[in-house]
Amino acid sequence: MTTEVVVPELGESVIEATIGTWMVAEGEKVNVGDVLVSLETDKVDVEVGAETAGVITSIERREGEDVAIGDVLALIDPDGEAAEAPEAPAEEQAETQAEEPAATPEPASKAPAAEKATPVARRLAAEKSVELAAIPGSGPRGRVTKQDVQSHLEARTETEPRQPEPQVEENRAAAPSRPAAETAPEPGRDERAKEERVRMSRRRRTIARRLVEVQQTAAILTTFNEIDMSAVIDIRQRRRDSFKEQHGVKLGFMSFFVKAVIGALKQFPRLNAEIQENEFVLKHYYDIGMAIGAEEGLVVPVIRDAHRKSFAEIEQEIVDYVEAVRENTLSLEDLRGGTFTITNGGVFGSLLSTPILNPPQVGILGLHKIEERPIALDGEVVIRHMMYVALSYDHRIVDGREAVQFLVKLKELVEDPEVLLLEG
Repeated sequence: MTTEVVVPELGESVIEATIGTWMVAEGEKVNVGDVLVSLETDKVDVEVGAETAGVITSIERREGEDVAIGDVLALIDPDGEAAEAPEAPAEEQAETQAEEPAATPEPASKAPAAEKATPVARRLAAEKSVELAAIPGSGPRGRVTKQDVQSHLEARTETEPRQPEPQVEENRAAAPSRPAAETAPEPGRDERAKEERVRMSRRRRTIARRLVEVQQTAAILTTFNEIDMSAVIDIRQRRRDSFKEQHGVKLGFMSFFVKAVIGALKQFPRLNAEIQENEFVLKHYYDIGMAIGAEEGLVVPVIRDAHRKSFAEIEQEIVDYVEAVRENTLSLEDLRGGTFTITNGGVFGSLLSTPILNPPQVGILGLHKIEERPIALDGEVVIRHMMYVALSYDHRIVDGREAVQFLVKLKELVEDPEVLLLEG
């Protein structure tokens, strides 16, 4: 009896998805648990696995199509036989064998067969024209990851023979001259009109829609300050080795800011709230979102109950989230909720920015590049490690006075880590 593969429950508030990449083809034999297709949702990619073993008899929906929960994606025949490619005529076989080693022909299907790989790895391989079958997978069940593809590309670059540099003739006068029109052609219409169309992923479409919505529905204002990071840098340098040896993770900057944000939110609770119709809900817990850049757009996994976690626990959770984003393994639960967000454009070199709110939150802190700058300190000009910080907030619930005082408190806690440890 044929078994239907359907779109599963996708998580709270997620009712639609887009077909990402098919990992199998019609006529291909699959086992229980094999990944059949990846679905792009508003938040993460969801992999759909085979619940029964058998042969894929039909793929019902194509890559790029939008689907809803319960839609049939494919059919599996538990008693089916894997498709075999039709044999070529004897004359063609003889010619093929004479020209090159025999290769196994691919079965005709509606979707191409594919090596087991993550969607990100598959896209990177396609961009770089790399055969996934030639790359050993290091992921779960031998799946090829993005890192595997990158390592393969690096190895290939190192082993490829370098092309000899074109030699320039010493006697240029002896070289025959070419007509001016041939050496400097006038760019034609074809050269100026080159375009490329790229389908927006569901996540990118959702990000675009939500960014427009939040700017239309919230009264967003941004205030700035700067923080002397010298004390934090000093602690990191002095405690770097012992912290890593004791906790197995590096002491970064983000744990200091998470703790400082919590200390400031305790004094200014409206920045840890959300608006619901004619009321605002004050939240007396601190689930801090960490904005992380991904290929398909920004994602914001949440450090839950961050006020109860140590510096080491926060740093480890951030490392785990970054790795999950890189391997496209974040779950919907990782992204759910959040009471306040921190985004760090400084890792990309940003000196100053105005971050956009992550609704329904009413506050987001933007961190930026740390630079050595001359400042006036105790009547002298000194060089210090400075960082600009930006707080965007919803003016409907947060007044400018609160926003400015929030940043002043944040500055105080980061610049004096002893106070941070006592109050954070």
